[in-house]
Amino acid sequence: MSKYLLQASVVGLGFGMNLSQILAGGKQSLPIIISTITTSLIIAFILYKALKLKTNNAILVGVGSSICGGSAIAATAPVIDATDEEVAQSISVIFLFNVLAALIFPTLGAVLGLSNEGFGLFAGTAINDTSSVTAAASTWDSMWNLGSETLNTAVTVKLTRTLAIIPITLVLSLIRARSASKAGTADSSANKFSLKRAFPMFILYFIIAAIITTVCMSMGVSADVFAPLKELSKFFIIMAMAAIGLNSNVVKLIKSGGKPLLLGACCWVGITIVSLGMQHVMHIW
Repeated sequence: MSKYLLQASVVGLGFGMNLSQILAGGKQSLPIIISTITTSLIIAFILYKALKLKTNNAILVGVGSSICGGSAIAATAPVIDATDEEVAQSISVIFLFNVLAALIFPTLGAVLGLSNEGFGLFAGTAINDTSSVTAAASTWDSMWNLGSETLNTAVTVKLTRTLAIIPITLVLSLIRARSASKAGTADSSANKFSLKRAFPMFILYFIIAAIITTVCMSMGVSADVFAPLKELSKFFIIMAMAAIGLNSNVVKLIKSGGKPLLLGACCWVGITIVSLGMQHVMHIW
């Protein structure tokens, strides 16, 4: 049940994305987004090998750290057939660093002397979850009495980053399907690789939802029309997380949580350094 709720939540997420605005406002942030995502995935792969982590744990924490926290985990979990315990553990790790980022980053940005645009880019590329991005950017705006200037920049960058869900999930589904095909018998057509079977259909629905939103808003339809669908998406994520929590062994999660926590910390630190470093190189802050 949790699997289908997660898929439904991802589709609902598409109704909150105006692709034309995202592509127009996200061009400057694209090099930083690509760099931070690449950094997180490389760190996740290295520590997966070094710490001998479970494959699904490494994928979920790596993807959750690099793209958009719970939404990325929601999109990835069904593709790799992650268990409820693996999802719960990954969500817990991501949530911890989301909270830390929302609390620490506004002060860190002020100490470093980031511009308003620079902090918007920093929050949008270095914080995992949209809600935490919003919290950090809103705090920054409150600190400097800016209205919602930084918040708008941060959310646009974050939504641009969210689009990485599409290639990441497609690549993972292709890899998994090919692995399953190789593991099967050579002469069995049922075990041969099939793009149709490998393609996660809910990602297609996510793309369609985003296109519908973009077309409607270009025709003058208010974003408020899609607000209920966005809220429904959040509700589905909460329901799925509740279902996963009820099926999870808390004691086992605590005992086995050290390595995923270390992985999440390393990804978080790596993304933070690369985001700030890229801004310095690009002369943004």
